[in-house]
Amino acid sequence: MDGLLREPLLYSDIVESPASFMRSVRKTPSALQHTLRHAISCTGTGLHTGQSIRMSLHPASAGHGIVFQRTDLPNAAPISARYDNVLETRLSTVLGEAQHPENRVATVEHLMAALNGCGVDNALVLIDGPETPVFDGSAADFVFLLDCAGRKAQDAPRRFIEVCKPIRICHNDSWAELHPTAGHHLHLSLSIDFPAKAIGQQSYSAELTPWSFRHELANSRTFTLKAEIEALHRAGLARGGSLDNAIVVDDDHILNPSGLRKPDEFIRHKVMDAVGDLYLAGGVLLGEFRGHRSGHALNNQVLRALFADQNAWRDITTSLPAASAA
Repeated sequence: MDGLLREPLLYSDIVESPASFMRSVRKTPSALQHTLRHAISCTGTGLHTGQSIRMSLHPASAGHGIVFQRTDLPNAAPISARYDNVLETRLSTVLGEAQHPENRVATVEHLMAALNGCGVDNALVLIDGPETPVFDGSAADFVFLLDCAGRKAQDAPRRFIEVCKPIRICHNDSWAELHPTAGHHLHLSLSIDFPAKAIGQQSYSAELTPWSFRHELANSRTFTLKAEIEALHRAGLARGGSLDNAIVVDDDHILNPSGLRKPDEFIRHKVMDAVGDLYLAGGVLLGEFRGHRSGHALNNQVLRALFADQNAWRDITTSLPAASAA
């Protein structure tokens, strides 16, 4: 992480340790909303713009949701982190205003995944550029930021959104689905198929809990093919990309000197991306997400299809059994 700034805190001021936090909500999600205990700031590089970005995360009131605010644009309106505010999905998820497309924040999926995985419902994200920092290409540094800021329960129920009937979106041989489930968590099952031998066919399934996110998904990095880098640069993308923040694959070779963090890091990263994209539902999604070669576009389209059908979902905010407020 390039930089980390906050008001001085004692370690004891951070109310929960990751271990106690995970124990308290591993089985059933907390019934209460949570925000950050303290504001925290960081600096880093944008993956696609290559710009130096300063970003700060702030506590927010109950019902506020996750909201982005560009501080470098005069009179820019706040942008709620919702599926219907997604402007683009090419290589990242981009939130913004349709009427003022210059007011946008790109590559939000890793931060949104960390907020989802760590159970943060309300936060204000101030950012002085068009993209969140990429850090090491995973969600691990965002989890670290949230741990440093701490988490505080609020006197308001969380919004849970239950999937009530199957939804399927297809594009060629890629597809994404949402299905009802009897559990109290989001379950994800994804598969990928790449011609590069170092990636090939991979599949992964996980039930989203604080423990599974931290230990199985958070540190999985974004990846690209060496053969595509020149085209990305011509398109004005990946200007901040490097071996420090992305896995680069050349057929059967991994070009990063340190190699992979896990043999199936590629599919784990895709699952982590989906955790972030699906948190744009505006609440905690309860159901099963399945996908094959699904990316940001299909992840967003399946949410739009879900909410377009009033019989496909229901709000069960007050229906879950109460759990620890930790």
